Amino acid sequence: MHQLPIIHANDLYYEIINHDNQIRILQGLNLNILAGEQVAIIGSSGSGKSTLLSLLAGLDVPTNGSVQIQSKMFSNLDEDGRAAVRSASMGFVFQSFQLLPSLTALENVMLPLQLKNQPNAKELALEALKKVGLSARVTHYPKQLSGGEQQRVAIARAFAIQPEILFADEPTGNLDHATGQMIIELLFKMNAEAGTTLVLVTHDIQLANRCQRQLRLVNGVLEELAQ
Repeated sequence: MHQLPIIHANDLYYEIINHDNQIRILQGLNLNILAGEQVAIIGSSGSGKSTLLSLLAGLDVPTNGSVQIQSKMFSNLDEDGRAAVRSASMGFVFQSFQLLPSLTALENVMLPLQLKNQPNAKELALEALKKVGLSARVTHYPKQLSGGEQQRVAIARAFAIQPEILFADEPTGNLDHATGQMIIELLFKMNAEAGTTLVLVTHDIQLANRCQRQLRLVNGVLEELAQ
């Protein structure tokens, strides 16, 4: 019996209008990702990696084609419908951390849990921050944390909801090399423990090689790289 993909992108097109010019970023792109897989998407700057991630996560919708999540049509849902799927089953780690400056580390991690009406949000958030080694920093605000600490809060927030899919967009892009290495180790350790499907966008070949599959985005389509 074939395992059904957790993410299925079919014949994706994405176009934007720029100064009356139609620019095609993705063209006829197809992708299947199985549950529990670690997939890296690489490509040159401006190749559309972050655009593809946004489409897979329902943060944007394709010009043509479709995205299915767990065999259910996803890209055709309205914004509220896609947000509900994201809230229930997706975690995110971004290059720019995306922490709310007015909330403490603990409150940032609690937020997605509260949006899910999780009754024990505080306990789960504290446990997630403990896993990333930030138990002593729970009352600190983002501006009081280093870049590495902010990204650890973001990782705690992503895993606190126990997502089935984790999307990571250049998670080490704003960090120095040593801090970036530490964040990579933490991300893969927590991903392995949770058994989460990981979709990682990066220009860093070393980071991509940590994943089971590497796909390169060229001229709007994906090429699978040989292991």
